[in-house]
Amino acid sequence: MSVRKNLNRLIPFMARRAHHERNQQSAVRPELVEGLTLKNYIDRIDLRRFRFWFQLSAFVLLVYGGRLAIDLGNSLPTFACGYNKKATAGVCYLLPLQHQLAQPWSQLFSLAGLTVLGGFAVFLLWFLVLNKAWCGFICPLGTIQDWITGLRKRFGLRYGSYSDEQFGKLTYIKYVLLLVLLFVPLLIGGRLLSHDWGTPYCQLCPARMIIPLFNGDVSQWLIDFSSTGRMVLTALGMFITGLFLMGSFLKKRFFCFFCPMSAFHYIFSKLSLFKLKKEGSKCTVCGDCYRVCDLQIKPIADDVVKQDILMDDCILCLKCVAACPEQGALRVDVLGKTVFESTKDGFAKRMGLEKPK
Repeated sequence: MSVRKNLNRLIPFMARRAHHERNQQSAVRPELVEGLTLKNYIDRIDLRRFRFWFQLSAFVLLVYGGRLAIDLGNSLPTFACGYNKKATAGVCYLLPLQHQLAQPWSQLFSLAGLTVLGGFAVFLLWFLVLNKAWCGFICPLGTIQDWITGLRKRFGLRYGSYSDEQFGKLTYIKYVLLLVLLFVPLLIGGRLLSHDWGTPYCQLCPARMIIPLFNGDVSQWLIDFSSTGRMVLTALGMFITGLFLMGSFLKKRFFCFFCPMSAFHYIFSKLSLFKLKKEGSKCTVCGDCYRVCDLQIKPIADDVVKQDILMDDCILCLKCVAACPEQGALRVDVLGKTVFESTKDGFAKRMGLEKPK
């Protein structure tokens, strides 16, 4: 069994190396390496290291920035948890959205309800800048999941994966949760549900319990017995947090498959300035991009027709672009201009195949 595992790991590497050597003459040209432009430098960047430090910086900003009086508002398209109280540098948009939708219908569907549109406009402006890279580079819950994955690797344990059939079913869960998030507050506003069920998603979200811990706050780790609604929601919240921690240890980005914020992002992703593109004519369907994808997105490798390759589960971590050995097969465009793309030079540098000068 161990021989088979070693072969499974060795064969893809040998295939990539052989592919690289076939293109060696055009892959590493000393004149390009010596005369790097900013674009060449970005294409050759160590994405793993860059992303680690970017995520860490974003985590510190969002989880502790409030202590430095940093306030990014309450419409952020990421899980900057409002239950982190004065330490948070901003608030996840889903919290105020649920409060706004729970207004009495006579207010919500009047001129006063325009405040909902105001908050949504700010959310959309934040989102349009980075698209779903908010998930891959900034989200505190996403960063915590990546840290848990790193811990699993230290123990030498393999991660689990989903079958194609399971993957197909999982994709709908996030949209169901998004509908619950939107309609339960509306039912509260219509007096069809008690206010005890207010902000239902936040009560279930692992961020409510986990992120305040980084500031020494354990107050959320309690079941609220003051009413039936609060008891059910807080008990479920503890259960889901346990699933989050266990699942993230077993599977990469476990919670992202079920995240309603990810579903909300995808609805507006085509409006974003930040795009993930694919040139199918340059793709050899080698599967390197799929192998590094934490969300097991097969079309990133198999689809050679679509140019706009962003899928609803994608977190725009850009690992696929960094892992691609084909010149320009995958790229990131901002305002129609390519800012990062797969290159043979970049692939050679990241794989340690670059010849010394």
